[in-house]
Amino acid sequence: MSKSFDLEYNEPKKMRLDAYLNDEIDDLTRSQIQKLIKDENILVNGQPVAKTGYKVVSGDKISVTIPEEQPIEAVAQNIPLDVVYEDQDVLVVNKPQGMVVHPAAGHPDKTLVNAILYHCQINDDDVIRPGIVHRIDKDTSGLLMVAKNNLAKQSLMEQLKEKSNLREYLAIVHGNFKEKTGKINAPLGRSKVDRKKQAVVENGRHAVTHFEVLKQFENYSLLKLKLETGRTHQIRVHMQYIGHPVAGDPLYGPKNTLKGNGQFLHAKTLGFEHPRTHEWMEFSVEPPKIFLDTLKQLRTEH
Repeated sequence: MSKSFDLEYNEPKKMRLDAYLNDEIDDLTRSQIQKLIKDENILVNGQPVAKTGYKVVSGDKISVTIPEEQPIEAVAQNIPLDVVYEDQDVLVVNKPQGMVVHPAAGHPDKTLVNAILYHCQINDDDVIRPGIVHRIDKDTSGLLMVAKNNLAKQSLMEQLKEKSNLREYLAIVHGNFKEKTGKINAPLGRSKVDRKKQAVVENGRHAVTHFEVLKQFENYSLLKLKLETGRTHQIRVHMQYIGHPVAGDPLYGPKNTLKGNGQFLHAKTLGFEHPRTHEWMEFSVEPPKIFLDTLKQLRTEH
């Protein structure tokens, strides 16, 4: 179903239309707004604007129509999967760094979901994310649990909701710590400065991350992190918030950082109660080679 907004600009100074709408409408990025302008889905005083850099003046009446998104139907693709465990109900995979979990506008195929559809028949109504009950970022490597039927999906989702499962990560972060362990309890929501980012915001969604310092180097530390909640970019934002951004993070970290394929963040350990047998299942995988090689280099320099 399409959405529509009617706004009136009442500021004395002129302002770029896309910048104004970026501030006024949640969940729309600057690039999405520019596409809406090009597609004539944004009118000023009843007329489409000639260019994306159009500047509104006081008294301008703005009408925005956001068309309904068409679902992306994932297709099976023969992409290699690193299967850690599989039975009739669940699948545990080790996602490589650089792979997107599910299809979206910018990544319609070659995702983990496409690979899963080829690997096994998922009995699920969700054509976009069959069996995916949680996810990790494109440049984060490591373990994901996948439900192969509705029984498993309901059980795994309930465990996520009740925080009874186990999700532990390894991360190389900037700086050193005085304390050996810590808890970050800071609510998260969309950044008001950059709509592509998440941030610690007042009245955001409850988010808790626990950390333990495993090793310290000259300018970096190796941490074990445990998720109590699973918000978008949670570890990355929380570590930036306490002044120790994840090394290599292109979105939340400094430019002067360790060279790699994105953030040095790895979902190492995953535990959950089996949906059918109720047996506790726990799996662990080593980080990718670039992560291990970077740790070795840090130890050499230390």
